[in-house]
Formats: sequence, structure tokens, C-alpha cells
Amino acid sequence: MDDSLAFAGIQELASLLKKREISAVELAQYYLERIDRLNPQLNAFIAVTADRALASAQAAEEAIAGGNYLGPLQGIPIAVKDLVDVAGMPTTGGSVVLKDNVPARDAFVTRRLAQAGTVLLGKTHLVEFAFGGVGINHHYGTPWNPWDSES
Repeated sequence: MDDSLAFAGIQELASLLKKREISAVELAQYYLERIDRLNPQLNAFIAVTADRALASAQAAEEAIAGGNYLGPLQGIPIAVKDLVDVAGMPTTGGSVVLKDNVPARDAFVTRRLAQAGTVLLGKTHLVEFAFGGVGINHHYGTPWNPWDSES
């Protein structure tokens, strides 16, 4: 697959999925491979949930194939900031103070996204407790601007 999918909007991806021109599993694999290739340089993801993503993508694919279309987010790969609770995954808020914080249940937004059939790829970095605009995180590493590796 070419890089055009990386820059496609949700509407375009949803249309491709609904028409079954691409499968949710193929789309998830595409993004997981892209994360695997680029994250060592960009440090955008603090956690990648590949197994969960592929299972969610498979469920979305089967639902779409069976005529159970939930809507435009079904099968769409997403990531959430490490400020949003995902059951069983650490939510650090970018701080070592919360390094052992593993919520037992999903945040409301996580539940709603799952109900819509999204495919969670993982959690992305943020500045400590989301305070600050520069993006530097001394605890978990600083994510880099993909358009300008100097900033």
C-alpha cells in the first residue's frame, strides 16, 4: 500500500471500508506497520496495542461483511492520548507519579469509541499532565514533529 492512506481523512477511509475496497484488518496492519517503522524516530506512541487492534479490526470487518454497519467510525484506526483511561493499560498522564496507574475500566470516551467500532492502535505521548505547549517530556521521551525533525 502506498502512503496515501496515511493522509486520508476519516470520510475517505470509512467509504473504503463500507464498500469493502479495503478491510479493517488491512487498514489496521497498514497503520501498525507505519507506527513500527516511524515511531523509533518520532516517539509519538508510548504504547502500541497491536493484538487488541487486530482483534477489533477483525470484529469490525466481520460486522461490516455481515451487514452490521455501525457508522462512519467502524474499523477506523485511532489512538488516544496517555491521559485517557483504557482498561488494563497504564494511564500515566506523561508523569512517573502515575506509572503504576492501571485503570480497571475504560474512560467514557474510550467506551464510546469502542461502541462505534473504532480500532485502538495505542496511546500517544503528551507533556506531563498535559500542561505545556512545547511537547517536551523528560520522563517518557519527547515526541518529534514529523514535518520538522529539528522541532
